[in-house]
Amino acid sequence: MRKVKVAATQMSCSNDIEENIAKADSVVKEAAAQGANIILLQELFETPYFCQKEKADYYGHATELENNKAVIHFKALAKELQVVLPISFYEKKNNARYNSLAVIDADGEVLGKYRKSHIPDGPGYEEKFYFNPGDTGFKVWDTKFGKIGVGICWDQWYPEAARCMALMGAEILLYPTAIGSEPQDTSIDSKDHWQTCMLGHAAANLMPVIASNRIGVEEDEDSKITFYGSSFIAGAQGNKITEAGREEQAVIMAEFDLEELDTQRIEWGIFRDRRPDLYKVITTYDGSTIV
Repeated sequence: MRKVKVAATQMSCSNDIEENIAKADSVVKEAAAQGANIILLQELFETPYFCQKEKADYYGHATELENNKAVIHFKALAKELQVVLPISFYEKKNNARYNSLAVIDADGEVLGKYRKSHIPDGPGYEEKFYFNPGDTGFKVWDTKFGKIGVGICWDQWYPEAARCMALMGAEILLYPTAIGSEPQDTSIDSKDHWQTCMLGHAAANLMPVIASNRIGVEEDEDSKITFYGSSFIAGAQGNKITEAGREEQAVIMAEFDLEELDTQRIEWGIFRDRRPDLYKVITTYDGSTIV
């Protein structure tokens, strides 16, 4: 047996970076006190979700990895609690800006970073104004408690991303997220669609999926998003094991036997029976056959 306890968290965010880091610190400590080994915080938790509007002033939120307040703080906390912490942050690198994530192992060391591959662009989610497309490719990290693959929010809508990480040896998939209502049409509620998409990743890859979303109402001039929480943990059959509510700060937990899940993947033969020689069309934009 090779058991691991994973936790998803959710919280609201204010304009005070120190306050947000302190709140994130508290939910991480709460999860660790319940025995969690890998703890997921939501996307861009240092600030409100600033991508609602296109404002050049918000470029100032970006920092280099080595200078980011959240990364520095949670390196120390990960070492203290001996937990794995994927930390989302707004990265500055020379003249580029990325929606990035640093993976901190249980010894407090940064194993590497991932830059968000899929960048959305729509009312209330104006991310192309702030972020260059990620150039790291998909990543998998061999942490103290297992091999994890991490996508960031919009990445979670792409089965290709989940499958790539699974093929690279991931045992658990994690998705920090910021998703809620649509400012241009408040009648749209994407919560069930959002969860169902990721439940499919779990089922198709026979692999647990953990998603952490933010909560609360955030306004920027004439734009308003109600983030609907509903962070969840899925089992390897696409079954929803546990789910947080839409409004409350929360920590949710689940335990998995990674050795048992590895055996299940082998027995099902999903990866054995793949036909990558037939999948070339997926590398095109228009579905044309590659000559």
